[in-house]
Amino acid sequence: MFRIFTDAAANLPERLLQENDIDVIPVSICIDGEELDMSAGFDGADFYNRMRSGAPTNTAMPAMGVFIDLFTAALKRGEDVLYIAMSGGISGTAALGASVAAELREEYPDRKLAVIDTKGASLGEGFPALYAARLRREGVDFDEVVRRTEDNRDHMHQVFTVDNLAYLKRTGRLFSAAVKVTNVLNVKPILIGDEDGHIVLRHMNVGRRRSLDTLAARYRSECTDMAVRVGLAHADCAEDAAYVEKKLRESGCTGEILTVLYEPVTGSHVGPGTVALFFYGEER
Repeated sequence: MFRIFTDAAANLPERLLQENDIDVIPVSICIDGEELDMSAGFDGADFYNRMRSGAPTNTAMPAMGVFIDLFTAALKRGEDVLYIAMSGGISGTAALGASVAAELREEYPDRKLAVIDTKGASLGEGFPALYAARLRREGVDFDEVVRRTEDNRDHMHQVFTVDNLAYLKRTGRLFSAAVKVTNVLNVKPILIGDEDGHIVLRHMNVGRRRSLDTLAARYRSECTDMAVRVGLAHADCAEDAAYVEKKLRESGCTGEILTVLYEPVTGSHVGPGTVALFFYGEER
């Protein structure tokens, strides 16, 4: 048997984490100089309203000791370890996890440890973790789970629109001269997670509604199986997410649509008003 770990950026509801026996590595998030207390749950409206009011945010990778403690506990129980990580293109967590895994392989030579860089975040990370958990339930062996989950990752399309590119620009997740243009002219960007896990500006639309329509249009043209589960994440704009869901159904989507509130780790970078769509298509 093996343990599956992901991190807080995977954006999976607690119900799914428990049902699929997935452990979460915490990621620190501060807003206005204070660490966010998630013990009572995440108040998305308050968090994103504070961001709208100008409260600065910053995130910090888990300490190496956190990885060591969690991985070692599983290894001591005789379990192998699979860590399904946030994109290395926007965070160092995958690299840190891989470094810890390399050290622990020497200490536990009879155990297997693997780290998968999902090249995604939010449900772009969470869906591969759910896929790996399903394979584990089906009795697939460790090495095959790793191989098939990496293939699953490579078919995950991530397309999103943000209300203001300044958040991505400020945190260094996007380098683009288009920031001033979008703010002045009400031009709304369409961004994707590319094959290397970087956030790339694909094109821009005039007006919010057109940008939401574009998300559904990308699904309609790129999805290879409309019966497969789709993900939607929104940063305190549930009505916009509901509109996209309606357009997906009109486009022929028959699978489950999992809609989540953007967790604060990724949400602090994309900013309030973001709507993201996650679906499977041809290899990206």
